Amino acid sequence: MAQLRAVSPCSSINLAFHAPKRGSLLYHDKLSFPRKLHSFQEFGSRASELNGRAVVSSTCNVIRACEPKAIQALLSGEREVESAPKSGEGRRGKLNKVVLAYSGGLDTSVIVPWLRENYGCEVVCFTADVGQGIKELDGLEEKAKASGACQLVVKDLKEEFVKDYIFPCLRAGAIYERKYLLGTSMARPVIAKAMVDVAREVGADAVAHGCTGKGNDQVRFELTFFALNPELNVVAPWREWDIQGREDAIEYAKKHNVPVPVTKKSIYSRDRNLWHLSHEGDILEDPENEPKKDMYMMSVDPEDAPNQPEYIEIGIVSGNPVSVNGKKLSPASLLAELNEIGGRHGIGRIDMVENRLVGMKSRGIYETPGGTILFSAVQELESLTLDRETMQVKDSLALKYAELVYAGRWFDPLRESIDAFMENITKTTTGSVTLKLYKGSVSVTGRTSPKSLYRQDISSFESGQIYDQADAAGFIRLYGLPMRVRAMLERGI
Repeated sequence: MAQLRAVSPCSSINLAFHAPKRGSLLYHDKLSFPRKLHSFQEFGSRASELNGRAVVSSTCNVIRACEPKAIQALLSGEREVESAPKSGEGRRGKLNKVVLAYSGGLDTSVIVPWLRENYGCEVVCFTADVGQGIKELDGLEEKAKASGACQLVVKDLKEEFVKDYIFPCLRAGAIYERKYLLGTSMARPVIAKAMVDVAREVGADAVAHGCTGKGNDQVRFELTFFALNPELNVVAPWREWDIQGREDAIEYAKKHNVPVPVTKKSIYSRDRNLWHLSHEGDILEDPENEPKKDMYMMSVDPEDAPNQPEYIEIGIVSGNPVSVNGKKLSPASLLAELNEIGGRHGIGRIDMVENRLVGMKSRGIYETPGGTILFSAVQELESLTLDRETMQVKDSLALKYAELVYAGRWFDPLRESIDAFMENITKTTTGSVTLKLYKGSVSVTGRTSPKSLYRQDISSFESGQIYDQADAAGFIRLYGLPMRVRAMLERGI
């Protein structure tokens, strides 16, 4: 319902209102009323959601547009009118309880009071531990409650994240636009799924996130919400409020007695989880600029890496990594160890300009040390276990798989169907791969598999009983027949 209040005179009575948001009476360019209106005055108040373009008359009294965000009202009594929210209702309507994706930073801290003020709701803050680091989780409960939240829910999703999201992408060989290993793209659906679960547990009727209207993450969160619980309301403050930047957010926080997080503002926009660390913004916005050496956090500069190479062996079962140097580890523990090993050798640095889902190009720097090692190992083992046709089909579907994940369509039936294909054809991708890490590079030095299609007795240049070299002549004549026929046609033979 629109919020009306007095503004500077445009005639005897002036009313300002908020533009319609999700759930307003204006929907698909139509005005609808859930109940019968009892006066033209009430109609005028309700019709103010039409961005100041409604015109209503009753005898000689007129409500008409004055300017884009104000309406001039000439009512019988010519008295000032203000339509205030009903008791317990926020400025934009009434929600019961909202689960907010919460980090404890400035943006999500001010979202808490904003939700209470504008939707009259309780706010449950939710934080997912996907391996972003202990420091980011310290003191969160105190921050959340100081901001006005009724409770904070923290869930450790690291093992689920690696096992059910990272490993399927690894098995599929999903890489977006030749370089990006989908670190942020994979993390959003596991977080959003947990938010839907928490909403059910606490009886919430809405979820909210702090994603801006320019990025991909808003799509990834909301598509997951739609897929798992289409009845949940979704609130995206950055697409609704008047806060334009950090200074506005600090001012809003002070006005509502929200403790402003006392942290040094990074010049970069970063996203970290167990798979990767991304960097955007500042000098990186010019793709011609070289990243500063001190920007990187997960990996050393390859020039400063050890002068001696390090060899590691990755054990794999059915396309999924299970061990490092013979030591079996849980999915999250395995990845954490490889991050440490790869990071000290400067492995996994990517600088790319990507095409965002919303249409613009964006430059980002990604550090994915453990993930880069794992991709090299799995793909190399597949060279032993997959035949040519299967590998070609797999590679072609991997492009679509990566596109679906990047676009936030994790719970799309198409991705799930492709995933079933990937799981089936990698059943035999079992064995081990030995890699050499040296100053930013990953080199394969050996691979072995009990399901290998490679036969030394067939591939050897020495004579063998299975492969008769004389058979090649007939094969070449048949394989080259279309080319030979075309050449004969062109020469009139």
